[in-house]
Amino acid sequence: MGEERPWEKSYPPGVRWDAPIEMRPLPELLERAILSGPEKTALEYRDNLVSYAELGRAIDETASALLGLGLQPGGAVALYLPNTPIHPIAFFAALKCGGRVVHLSPLDAERELAYKLTNSGARILVTTNIGFMALLAQKFKTDGVVDHLIVADDTAYGPSAIPTAPIAPDAPVILFDRLRTDGAAKLPRQWPALDAEGIALLQYTGGTTGRPKGAILTHANLSAACSIYKAWGDPQRITTPGEDKVICVLPLFHIYALTAVMLRGLFEGNELLLRVRFDVETALRDIEVKKATVFSGVPTMWIALANTPGIEARDFSSLRYVASGGAALPVEVAERFQRLTGQKLGGGWGMTETSPAGTGLPREWSGKAGSVGMPLPGVTMEIVALDDPRRRLTPGEKGEIRVKGPNVTRGYWNAPEETAASFVDGYLLTGDIGTMDEDGYFYLVDRKKDMIISGGFNVYPRTIEEAIYEHPDVAEVSVIGVPDDYRGEAAKAFVQIKQGARQFTLDELRAFLADKIGKHELPAHLEFRDALPKTPVGKLSKKELIEEERRKHQARAAAE
Repeated sequence: MGEERPWEKSYPPGVRWDAPIEMRPLPELLERAILSGPEKTALEYRDNLVSYAELGRAIDETASALLGLGLQPGGAVALYLPNTPIHPIAFFAALKCGGRVVHLSPLDAERELAYKLTNSGARILVTTNIGFMALLAQKFKTDGVVDHLIVADDTAYGPSAIPTAPIAPDAPVILFDRLRTDGAAKLPRQWPALDAEGIALLQYTGGTTGRPKGAILTHANLSAACSIYKAWGDPQRITTPGEDKVICVLPLFHIYALTAVMLRGLFEGNELLLRVRFDVETALRDIEVKKATVFSGVPTMWIALANTPGIEARDFSSLRYVASGGAALPVEVAERFQRLTGQKLGGGWGMTETSPAGTGLPREWSGKAGSVGMPLPGVTMEIVALDDPRRRLTPGEKGEIRVKGPNVTRGYWNAPEETAASFVDGYLLTGDIGTMDEDGYFYLVDRKKDMIISGGFNVYPRTIEEAIYEHPDVAEVSVIGVPDDYRGEAAKAFVQIKQGARQFTLDELRAFLADKIGKHELPAHLEFRDALPKTPVGKLSKKELIEEERRKHQARAAAE
């Protein structure tokens, strides 16, 4: 209290920083929800309903089959999935076997996927035939990157707006339905013992080297994050846990959706409205017709809704809580959304390494525009000097945010140097620059590294630069983030071409990069320069480019 935790005096009534935090194996928490309401709906996907009892049975059958494939405690299962019921089934099935999950993004390029599979040691890959995912995954099986490829047929849930690729009869895959059938025939008498301190998830995030690094998240980390959200949210809620309908359109391979939406939603016995992708009309149907009560989104979703003609006449009355995360939400967007819909957007700050619990804004807050809120129960945050991460700063001073709590990762998979550099005095150095005011509210000012957050996804300029350097006509390149009214930020590439080479268009560059980086990483802007700014020692310098773009953005804003 007081000097050590100034935010406690700002906590909403009933919220305690020292609230008990539950840390258990994740399958135990789901089993508790299944037993308390087996007949309740757990998932709704394209109007197909899956009860908690059905979800539990599917998990058991899949877990049994994974054991039959040789999955041992500590082994890894990679999930290459969008939002379908297969994700929670396969996620909990792998954990029930004592395995660890490795999340792969459908946005990843082929070599990013191959790196994560190899680095994590995952030899079992679960995917779907939505789009071209199964076809790409078959390459990893053919090339020996994985031993077993499990493919779910998405047409089992009815027609999809996204095309599906048929699975050839002779394809080197295990069909998911067949897997479940095999598992149901040989359910084990006893499941492997689980330890809360065991690794549940390797969640890949960007590294300072430009290569992804796997944040190690244990059952204790993830269950603690769910418990932290509960300790913060329950005293402020207006509904009973287990009575909510939660829109789950954020991608489950992202830590925000995994923990704050799926895990918390299922552990409370709520119904998840599972959606493959966001579109305005589906979201409005979920709210107006299906009477959704909770909707967590990223800024691009709120911008799209706020820009929908006639949005002020739509019925948002079923919603009890809406929140924005994944990237900074412009204050003017939040204010406009509230003015049009009557819904006040909550939010906070977190990161992959915090599972992602960090800060939160109280349900009833005012006068703190631009703040990401205050540390959640059990979480301690400090501002420290940029040149000495052991020196704590006082309220109002700008420095790096450091954090500790039961939800914080213990390090990175097979990356001892990255791990050692990320921790000081038991605190994780976040790389975010910010301030804390006298009331314990935190504000983000900048990022220590030049990571771009585009539409809620982390985009790393060096990854893009390395891919652009493969272009035969490129001499030098610098990539920075520039303001984007829809995505928050977008990548802009500044290119110096080789002597005698011709300039190419942005579309040509994006086509060249299509198989090298993810779709979310593709540059949205391109500019050619005769020379790029450099430091006195000859290193490429971005600060001049960033300042130029800042001035351009200010000039455009002033002219509007």
